[in-house]
Amino acid sequence: MAKNDFYNWNRVKLRYCDGGSFSGDAKFDNGTSVLYFRGKKIWEAIILDLLSKGLMHARKALLSGCSAGGLSSFLHCENFARILPRNTSVKCLSDAGFFMDERDVTLNHTMRNFFENLVSLQGIEENLNKNCTSFLNNPKLCMFPQYFLKYITTPFFILNTAYDVYQFHHALVPPSADTRGHWNRCKLNIASCNTRQLDILQDFRQDMLVALLSSRIYSRRGGMFINSCFAHCQSESQDTWFARDSPQIHSKTIAEAVGDWYFSRNTSKLIDCAYPCGTSCHNIVA
Repeated sequence: MAKNDFYNWNRVKLRYCDGGSFSGDAKFDNGTSVLYFRGKKIWEAIILDLLSKGLMHARKALLSGCSAGGLSSFLHCENFARILPRNTSVKCLSDAGFFMDERDVTLNHTMRNFFENLVSLQGIEENLNKNCTSFLNNPKLCMFPQYFLKYITTPFFILNTAYDVYQFHHALVPPSADTRGHWNRCKLNIASCNTRQLDILQDFRQDMLVALLSSRIYSRRGGMFINSCFAHCQSESQDTWFARDSPQIHSKTIAEAVGDWYFSRNTSKLIDCAYPCGTSCHNIVA
């Protein structure tokens, strides 16, 4: 990848403020106060404003985000592509947004319950992928990318660690599942995990790879960079995006893999071997 990939692009950052990945549209009245969840309208208003400021004339566009913003990239990718002119090259990237519908270590559906409650509270269900909601018995599960990824037709790049720290701490081993703190040292440093804990983390990694299998095999225009780092979000800092010592898979940095994918220079579906092989990792606990 040439060092000047993306260097002269206009960059717009949408400040996250709605708690629902810009997808809610509801009013909640608890009897004493009223809460308005208007993430979808915020998204629409911002895009409409950007179109008038020059986005309508863009030749290339990349919708990306980290964490909840990465989930938003999944949720809004098709809409973003439809809004822009047909001759615009539109692609999307999610960084640490591939949230998994995974049981926690006590076999409870902590993340599923969280997403279901979020969808109900913010009225998100009607804004989820229609192909997905009509297929699943529980349409609220279509908040999870693993269930609607196959319906995204716009070229998509998935950047994620196989041991995503946020999901490790809040979905796989939430505080409610570890009241005695047996996982505390492991959470702070993956090198401190015992054999049983590492086995559980390796199972989580395997489940993520299985969820990504169809995209790896059948998506010709998709890309991915799934490394074995102990982190959450890797595209917003130069230290992990394109520094000399930034994370690499097969000698490719994240920026190089994304550039190869976006500009169709090479197939970019890179998956690192399991921990502890990621010697270039920046293990950032968040």
